[in-house]
Amino acid sequence: MALFDLLPAERHREIAGGFRDRVRGAKDWDAPAPVAGWNARDVVRHLVEWFPPFLAAGAGIELTAGPSVDDDPVAAWETQCAAVQALLDDPETPQRLLSNPHIGEVPLDRAIDQFYTSDVFMHTWDLARATGQDDQLEPEFCAALLSGMEPIDDLLRSSGQYGPAVATPDDADPQTRMLGFIGRDPFWTPR
Repeated sequence: MALFDLLPAERHREIAGGFRDRVRGAKDWDAPAPVAGWNARDVVRHLVEWFPPFLAAGAGIELTAGPSVDDDPVAAWETQCAAVQALLDDPETPQRLLSNPHIGEVPLDRAIDQFYTSDVFMHTWDLARATGQDDQLEPEFCAALLSGMEPIDDLLRSSGQYGPAVATPDDADPQTRMLGFIGRDPFWTPR
């Protein structure tokens, strides 16, 4: 079954598991990453540091904190991954709301899926590229994310979370087009 067809808990399990595999396979945490000024460790740091405050502010949920990414990026990721999965697996989660001044009130499972799980998916490429691992993402989900982001291009760029789009060939595959849209050079390689 394609990622797009899964429920939020199942999609997180698949996507976070793929990211976990790249985290466990990383050998050089100081390797440069495709995001300007970041290294492999910073990719994990970003995901571990932005989401807990977003969740706490919007839904009053405090995730179990793991070790710092500086001390143990693998354990930091695995702790957060398990906590988010437990939250998504809780049958009460779809009835809870996340409230945010920019998006209003959204069912908690959908908010996690839309903002966090999608971010993990995109950053899987960053970590894989930085650490020389498999960087192939599911094409159908890349296409689905891209089609959802294109209509809100100006909003995404003004948020400061996305850099300028990188031009891609007209016949580029969905992953290449999605990466270019979010401001990545799809052909980036470490120096």
